[in-house]
Amino acid sequence: MPTLKLPDGPQTHPWIQTFQWLTNPLEYMEACTQRYGDMFTLRLGPIFTPQVFISNPQAIQQIFTTDPKQLDSGAAAGVGAPLLGQYSLLSLEGKPHQRQRKLLTPPFHGERMLSYAQLTRSITEKVTSKWQVGESFSVLPFMQEISFEVILKAVFGLEDGARYQKLKELLIALLNPKQPIWRAVMLLFPALRRDLGSWSPWGRYLRLRSSIDELIYAEIQERRSHPDSSRTDILSLMMASRDEAGEPMTDVELRDELMTLLVAGHETTASSLAWALYWIHHQPQVREKLLQELDSLGENPDANAILRSPYLNAVCSETLRLYPVAMLMLNRLVKSPLSIMGYEFEPGTLLVGSIYLTHHREDLYPQSKQFQPERFLERQFAMSEYLPFGGGNRRCIGMAFALFEMKSVLATVLSNWEMELAESEPVQPIRKGLLSAPKGGVRMLITGKRLQNQRQFQTTSSLV
Repeated sequence: MPTLKLPDGPQTHPWIQTFQWLTNPLEYMEACTQRYGDMFTLRLGPIFTPQVFISNPQAIQQIFTTDPKQLDSGAAAGVGAPLLGQYSLLSLEGKPHQRQRKLLTPPFHGERMLSYAQLTRSITEKVTSKWQVGESFSVLPFMQEISFEVILKAVFGLEDGARYQKLKELLIALLNPKQPIWRAVMLLFPALRRDLGSWSPWGRYLRLRSSIDELIYAEIQERRSHPDSSRTDILSLMMASRDEAGEPMTDVELRDELMTLLVAGHETTASSLAWALYWIHHQPQVREKLLQELDSLGENPDANAILRSPYLNAVCSETLRLYPVAMLMLNRLVKSPLSIMGYEFEPGTLLVGSIYLTHHREDLYPQSKQFQPERFLERQFAMSEYLPFGGGNRRCIGMAFALFEMKSVLATVLSNWEMELAESEPVQPIRKGLLSAPKGGVRMLITGKRLQNQRQFQTTSSLV
């Protein structure tokens, strides 16, 4: 019989649990699962609602398939940030969520992503053209720059110019705070969100957001005043979408979804690319095998060939498995009594699928701390076993776009540059706001420039 008792969890004071979760999330989750199993309860501030962390695939599958009327995410589950807005796909639930998801699905159709191939390649080549043979640097800021430009041009549809540069400048300031831990604390504790003027952290945040909104609304208004059916950027496709009643998305809905796509797609893709470059160069045999596959595609490979390259796909999949940038799925709020794995969860309980813990189950991924792309060549994993983009009715709508961008950027970088790790110390993940990222941004050394996808490369005399 199901029990009303919640899964076991730490008995320490909720403030201590919150501190450990904020400062050392991966190690804290691992310690809890070692002691309490693959379902455990934490009480995190500020309201200390029980949050049941789950890494059991059977339980996760049940979460994915439960009727949203009984279990769903959205603002009521604490999802959504002040930056995103009330019409963000992440904040909505029920019929409004279904409507918005239907409107957003066509622009992110997998095949449509291929049309952004040349744009992504050109941006990658432009950003990496700053690299010099013999130079060492942190690779993450360059991946962030690539990700930003891809989003601003492919999603927002902006061309180089004053609005583009201003929006880019403001977004970088907003999304890359100097002290991300404090941003995470402010988002977790609404009481700390006090506008004490432009010098205060929250006041500065609000003013940045307001300036960004002004630019976005100006762009939307300009598009409405001068419609152009030939445009293929995602904002234009979103503006052309109509719901079942023939109604388009409002300006506010468009703004909120653009910010959601930006927040969800910028730092996640950039950090994943930095991790991929780290693992590829940390294990020479992975790099050799990947280069052989890329070289076999020819000098200017077709975008579809890159997208379907088996080993490149395996490398990306393993990168997203080992240190998923999003550590958790979106919270789900229990709306009516729900039985899962022998537990009866009462309304008001939050269920939190742990992507990180699921990806490190030894029964699914033996030697889970090791980078082994071959896992994804040897078997297929169920959505409840491998879930870097979540699942169910909350699966990331930009998944196809993110995977295509990741593969395209990696193929371009590896085909043009010879690199090696600049430091021998293992790179560790750290909290970066609500996400995780490689500590230090992965320092790389440029050792040469590859010629026409061949195994020859140029070097400086000092490196010969």
